[in-house]
Amino acid sequence: MSDVHPIRSRRPGLSLGVRIISVLVLVAIGAVGAWLKHDASGRSAQPRTEFTADNPPPGLPAALTTGQHLHWSRCTSPPTARTAYECAVMKTPLDYRKPAGRTIDVALIRRKATGPNARRIGSLVLNFGGPGVSGVRGLPEYLDQYEPLLDRYDLVSFDPRGVGGTIPVRCGKTADDTGFDGAEACAEHSGALVPYIGTSHTARDLDLMRYLLGDERLHYFGVSYGTALGATYAHLYPSHVGRLVLEAPVDPTEDLSEEQLSQVKAVQAAFDRFAAHCAARIRHCPTGDGPEEAARRMAQLSDRLAKKPAPAGGGRKLDADDLAYAVSDYLDLGTDGWPPLAKALTALIDHNDAGPLSEGAGDNGSADGASSPQDDSRAAQIAITCADSSLRPGFERLDRDAARIEAASPVFGEAWSTGVYLCYDWPFDGERATPQVGADGAAPILVVGGTGDPTTPFPGARRMARALGDGVGVLLTAEEEGHGTYPQNDCVTEAVDTYLRTGRTPAVGTVCRGSMS
Repeated sequence: MSDVHPIRSRRPGLSLGVRIISVLVLVAIGAVGAWLKHDASGRSAQPRTEFTADNPPPGLPAALTTGQHLHWSRCTSPPTARTAYECAVMKTPLDYRKPAGRTIDVALIRRKATGPNARRIGSLVLNFGGPGVSGVRGLPEYLDQYEPLLDRYDLVSFDPRGVGGTIPVRCGKTADDTGFDGAEACAEHSGALVPYIGTSHTARDLDLMRYLLGDERLHYFGVSYGTALGATYAHLYPSHVGRLVLEAPVDPTEDLSEEQLSQVKAVQAAFDRFAAHCAARIRHCPTGDGPEEAARRMAQLSDRLAKKPAPAGGGRKLDADDLAYAVSDYLDLGTDGWPPLAKALTALIDHNDAGPLSEGAGDNGSADGASSPQDDSRAAQIAITCADSSLRPGFERLDRDAARIEAASPVFGEAWSTGVYLCYDWPFDGERATPQVGADGAAPILVVGGTGDPTTPFPGARRMARALGDGVGVLLTAEEEGHGTYPQNDCVTEAVDTYLRTGRTPAVGTVCRGSMS
């Protein structure tokens, strides 16, 4: 099993330009004056009106609902959040079955709305994918994607359970080590917390968050894994659903092994489309004259790296599994990632220089990069995944599943096949084989899927919309490459923004044309 990438993370798809975010720009955005409403004459300014809700989550003690208030103050970290952002801590039960028992602190971050009070809808809670992504770090990093919504919403994010400032799991060699040293280390250092970090627990935190933010209904934008969280919330609290966007959705009908198989087929198909484009449009294409030649060249390159990893700069090395995941990172970017991927592969094939491929994938990756040594995202990703999944088959079944995955993709199969072993020795029970997402009676939920998504394949978007229930899940199809289509596709952006601002969903069957049209 790979020590670097136990599973393929489900994460936001961002264009190359969007991912390279300047801290200087973030610091310059929106100051105190944007938080105030000016009258028509400009003679006076009205203070911000805070919203209140009167429907607290059922079953919680008053100390956590009517007796709790969020105290927003200047963020101390990350550095990009020290200007124009506010942070707070929300107390929730560790175990919702014992709501009066031990509490935990959930870390929140907010960027206040810039529009007039009279037009403000409430808070829009964002989850950027994963599992294992810190929303406190993510909101400043991805703000420019959602900034146009600041005229109507406070933008809010948070660290889900197991991540960052919210009961972070520790699975390293010591209790202070943020790395991953196996399931036994998780049990030793975080055994009292791991049973309570699954998605259904975080969804219950969302409802308390909604109430404390002052909203009668939750307005939410979840990407990739964030769609599983949003759909789980809708299942638990259908009457509290406001405007929910589920973009690049996971397939709620597939268990962990089935998900790996679907995903490896999708990423292979995306690579084949890249290889065909490269052969036709890129001079000196490193993958040859089409998909078949590309598969042969990648196999040769993978064999070479298995024997001798290539230098990637800074003392790092890139091996065969790293190659597969780095290439897939570029494919997540859609057609924006194709030219730099061709250049990076040329450097690796012709000059044994893995720096461009490794650095490009790292620079363009989202906040949930599973191999980052600076945070606990990899340990959290594994712990949350195994807390959600009850799948614990024996080795005979796992080996069969791994063989199917490896056979399904000549380029990515071997690397992806290790994902089936992720939870085989996990010392805690998982919740379910597949999530519960049926939300009969909820307001319409907008499900956005890209037909060329290599990480959350498009059939899962159809199944998510159906599983939410008749009249609830509304599917918006984007004919786009890459993992995620908002805000890269103008048609998708207009439809999503209209829904979030007015509550109107696009017509059933709406298709947005894009790079695959």
